[in-house]
Amino acid sequence: MDKKKIKVVINRFLIVAFLGLVVIQAFHPAKNNDTSETPNDITKVCQVPDTVLGLLKTACYDCHSNNTAYPWYNRIQPVAWWLDDHVQEGKHHVNFSEFGKYTPERQAKKLRKCAHEMEEGDMPLNFYVWIHKNAIMNDADKKIVMDWLNGQADKISPKKS
Repeated sequence: MDKKKIKVVINRFLIVAFLGLVVIQAFHPAKNNDTSETPNDITKVCQVPDTVLGLLKTACYDCHSNNTAYPWYNRIQPVAWWLDDHVQEGKHHVNFSEFGKYTPERQAKKLRKCAHEMEEGDMPLNFYVWIHKNAIMNDADKKIVMDWLNGQADKISPKKS
């Protein structure tokens, strides 16, 4: 292939790619923004101190509840699909808005898992706190949340010795 034909092929590819990006802007997933508090909300199942609830809402609820505060870039595809997939995966692991639907054993397991993920530094996710600086918890805040998570798990389903 000579250079002229290669240039034509590249230009056609770029035009098709651009048109594809334009077309996919019309397709967005449903938003995860139910602002109502459900009867299954964790606050209906557990006593959640305001301090802990504030930290959970700031650092966890976007991905682990039925109410996500979407950033401006959620209007751009394919970013919206990626964010939706991430939120759905987060809710699969634990959904604080639907917490009361879990069995007590599952509730305790999920709370302990949340505490473990925080202790290991796996939650909140690094890429999330890079963008959401207010979700960064200092060691004291992490301890408050982890102690509460483990304490609630023990109240729901005490560890067997």
